[in-house]
Amino acid sequence: MTKRIVALRSKEASMESEVEMSDGGIIYLECMKNHAAHIGGYAVDGCGEFMASTRSLERPEAELTCAACGCHRNYHRMEEVEEVEEDC
Repeated sequence: MTKRIVALRSKEASMESEVEMSDGGIIYLECMKNHAAHIGGYAVDGCGEFMASTRSLERPEAELTCAACGCHRNYHRMEEVEEVEEDC
């Protein structure tokens, strides 16, 4: 028996389903924040995957900030992950 992980694109996720599935059902990939929007251009920072910052007493919301690029988690592309078991 082998395990295969299938990534499905979610169409629209409400905050309730996002919180329920945050333990293993949703992953956050590359950052899509447009840093040149204020001048009419398009430039992304190249962050490849969301890495949560460490939570502290001074900043309890820090786990929603990416440690690599400093952007909020909502700027990262969200994908729903589903584990599928196959019998060989």
